[in-house]
Amino acid sequence: MNRRAVPGAGRAEDGAAALARRDSYWPAQLAVLATIALDLDLPNKLTLHPPWVLPALETLLLAGLVATTPRGKKPPHPYRRRVAIGMIGLVSAANLLSLVLLTHYLLHTSNATDGRQLILAGAEIWVTNILLFAVWYWELDRGGPQARKHPECPPPDFLFPQMTEERLGRWEWRAGFVDYLYVSFTNVSAFSPTDTMPLSHSAKLLMLAQSVIAIVTIGLVIARAVNVLG
Repeated sequence: MNRRAVPGAGRAEDGAAALARRDSYWPAQLAVLATIALDLDLPNKLTLHPPWVLPALETLLLAGLVATTPRGKKPPHPYRRRVAIGMIGLVSAANLLSLVLLTHYLLHTSNATDGRQLILAGAEIWVTNILLFAVWYWELDRGGPQARKHPECPPPDFLFPQMTEERLGRWEWRAGFVDYLYVSFTNVSAFSPTDTMPLSHSAKLLMLAQSVIAIVTIGLVIARAVNVLG
């Protein structure tokens, strides 16, 4: 059967074609690179020792992913997405470790005097949280960026406002990295979904974890650091 004879198939193809033109891999790779740079800027007492090992491993994995980025119509390596998810998980674990160490330091050091440094560290962890979960959402939704570029892809994990409008494509509309970055920022700002709703269990659990990290970072770490500064 001709696919365009199926209701909605033409719009799905149009949405996939539009995404293929505007959604590249480099924004997500740049976001991961920024998180590595922020990790390197954290004080040594808030990182795994020796402090250069984890960023070096993360940079090596990122370089490998950049080198194997699909170009044109060439299909990606079958293990590429697994390595990408592993890399995102590694950087996320490093950021969570920094948050745990910072929280421990604030709660068990009554005579802390470096309030400005603590505020900066908390802000860096908060920004890293936004960037990392934007990459998580980008890699999760509809089977990942490569799967979203095909007319037939897995069901969506997020309900974007454009997907409720007939003239914007409804379910065939495809999100790009900027859309996931916006979802990540609004989730840590409001501690809940705003205009984009999670549909799958994986999306809900990711948004839940990101909100918890944001609450701890803002409600405990930065507030305690401001108190030390005062």
